[in-house]
Amino acid sequence: MDDTRWRLDGRLALVTGGSAGIGRAIASELLGFGADVMLAARDGDALDAARADLADEYPDRLVMAFTADVGIDEQRRELLDWVEDQGEGELDILINNAGGNLSKPSTDYADDEWRQIFEVNLFSAFELSRYAHPLLTRHPQSCIVNVGSVSGLTHVRTGAPYGMAKAALHQMTKNLACEWADDGVRVNAVAPWYIRTRRTAGKLADAEYLDDVLLRTPLGRVGEPEEVAAAVAFLCLPAAGYITGECIAVDGGFLRYGF
Repeated sequence: MDDTRWRLDGRLALVTGGSAGIGRAIASELLGFGADVMLAARDGDALDAARADLADEYPDRLVMAFTADVGIDEQRRELLDWVEDQGEGELDILINNAGGNLSKPSTDYADDEWRQIFEVNLFSAFELSRYAHPLLTRHPQSCIVNVGSVSGLTHVRTGAPYGMAKAALHQMTKNLACEWADDGVRVNAVAPWYIRTRRTAGKLADAEYLDDVLLRTPLGRVGEPEEVAAAVAFLCLPAAGYITGECIAVDGGFLRYGF
């Protein structure tokens, strides 16, 4: 068997929202497969701590970090300028993981609240993908993986703007996959259900709500960040070289039930 199909040696990846939770787990998974990783997040202290921990865990790999709020276009541009400078024009993998939500009834959102949900979850991924395109097209087998959500596929009580933004992110994945196939850039997505992170801790602490979640999850448990990271890493591997435009649910079977 050709072991290089299951390795990312010599590849450089950018992971947004990389300081904690799913993003940090993705960075660790990619490093484990041999990639060098650039992390971006808006919390500089948490980002520096994550970078230091990952560098200790993977001393033979390059781990870099840049503080940026990808919900702000000026900072998105600054991030990609930094990537181009640090990587000397090299970038093989883009992971659009940064996101956020404010869950409310639809009639209760202020205009700036719901628009910010779109900015962070959708517009940032579209703009970063466009800005990264010239770098990604310099290399064979480059790829983008967008971290979507089951919220973009069915109603899960997270608020309409978040579900709308994630649904659009999934459609963006399909469109870019077709548009950029000739450029050698694969574009895929993952759609997690409830994953045990700091962001979900509050809701999952509600025993009644947790019971509802588990009742509708065939595997009967909440997912772990590493399980999403494994799916993302697979989509980045040469072994997944014939997969593009796909959205893989990492949901314990939830979508077969619905909420």
